[in-house]
Amino acid sequence: MLNEELLELAEQIQKQRAEAQTTEVKAAEGGCPKRLYDTLSGFSNQDSGGVIVFGLNEKNGFEAVGVYDLQDLQKKVTEQCNQMEPPVRAVFTFAEYQGKYIASAEIPSIDVAERPCYYKGSGKVKGSYIRVDDADLPMTDYEIYRYESFRRHLHDDARQVERAGLQMLDLDKVESYVREKKKERPQFALLEEKQVYEMLNITRDGIFTLASVLNFGIYPQGIFPQLAITAVVAPGYEIGDVGDDDMRFVDNKRICGTIAEMVEEAVAFCKKNMKIATIIDGESGKRADRPEYPIKAVREAVLNAVIHRDYSVYTEGTPIQVNMFRDRIEIHSPGNLYGRMTVEQLGTARPDLRNPTLAVMTESLTGAENRYSGIPTIRREMRANGLREPVFEERRNEFVVTLYNEKARGFSYVGKTDFKADFVRETSNYNAGTYRTADYHTGVYHTGIHDAGGEEAEQQILRFCREPRLRSEIAEMLGIKTTFYVMERYVAPLVKTHKLAMTLPEKPKSKFQRYYTV
Repeated sequence: MLNEELLELAEQIQKQRAEAQTTEVKAAEGGCPKRLYDTLSGFSNQDSGGVIVFGLNEKNGFEAVGVYDLQDLQKKVTEQCNQMEPPVRAVFTFAEYQGKYIASAEIPSIDVAERPCYYKGSGKVKGSYIRVDDADLPMTDYEIYRYESFRRHLHDDARQVERAGLQMLDLDKVESYVREKKKERPQFALLEEKQVYEMLNITRDGIFTLASVLNFGIYPQGIFPQLAITAVVAPGYEIGDVGDDDMRFVDNKRICGTIAEMVEEAVAFCKKNMKIATIIDGESGKRADRPEYPIKAVREAVLNAVIHRDYSVYTEGTPIQVNMFRDRIEIHSPGNLYGRMTVEQLGTARPDLRNPTLAVMTESLTGAENRYSGIPTIRREMRANGLREPVFEERRNEFVVTLYNEKARGFSYVGKTDFKADFVRETSNYNAGTYRTADYHTGVYHTGIHDAGGEEAEQQILRFCREPRLRSEIAEMLGIKTTFYVMERYVAPLVKTHKLAMTLPEKPKSKFQRYYTV
């Protein structure tokens, strides 16, 4: 970090009056902070690393108070860095700011294979931290284990299931799978059955594996009750929204069975609860039904969830969730992305496989392509149906895929569209940029912004945000109930194109975040 960059950072911190995901502030006026271990661990364990700024006092509005002794501070911070495992190599910068000397220590990210970085004095379990917004939180047992499993090449899909006996598996399915693999590998014919089972990871040292139980079990949830899928249809835009008669769920189902059975049942559940649009061609007059979401995209998202979820003992109590809302489907898969894969690399880079045995079995039993084509297929199907790009998110201890039913910018149907659902869209003015919805039950019409453009809403936001505004204020101004939807649909694109700016850019998720027109 250059001196000028440190000065800019200090000015930004004072303006925002807040720390951030990658910034920690310490006063250090009267001496070196004695316990930096939590922050050193948290910054080292995130891909972006972080910066500790010394010489600003958070309690006094981040006033510049200076550092007691720059040389001694560097020495003592380095001593604490050396107490970490692996040792942290901080890079220091000094600068004069508002008549005081301040300092920064840049903490680099360590490679995934070396994580977690922890304080040796507390040990790995108690000394490992993760950065969440501006806080350093102790890592969970699972968060520590996921790094261990990658470093040691542990694959939980091939772990032994002591309770699984012959009577619990569909042996016809097992034999069919073995015959298929013998056709692919004729040399298997030279092996005994037990050897073939071991080679195909159906068994491990004579005991059936988790992958074989999930693919060939008569009822896998008899052993693992939560390795299932929970599927719900909410009446509104968030879990907790209620409909008529305080109804919490329009539909609610627990989906069990083998992986192949669960995938098909989950897709059928989504299909049953989708709105269907009848497209009438303006020239030929032909009618064609189009589901609210492309079925291929939904199927790939569910397949990815069951194949790539974490199957360790730490997450086996958490089912996959399929949540349907008015504007989107969310598929929640337990566990974070495996290895070095990042969200930005999805669909473009070849990932490390968390569950290679299960992936191979599932490919054979479901027709899934174990060729890293799932994410590109989801994107392609959504694009082909004129829908906005899917959203892939890595949250703490889970991975979430979100498919929106909103039309992409610049897309519109040719001809008239009649939605067979809770509402119809009046299409005489559809391409002009607005639409009206009529509720079948009340007959009340509502006017809104056309999904294909949204220019009118964007202009409203830009005018409204001439003064900094909260997320909730923007949503209320637009008359849209779901703040999440407003952020994803309108505000985020405006920020990305630099039409809107944040008052707290280093803390984008802060509840105090405001947006203003540039």
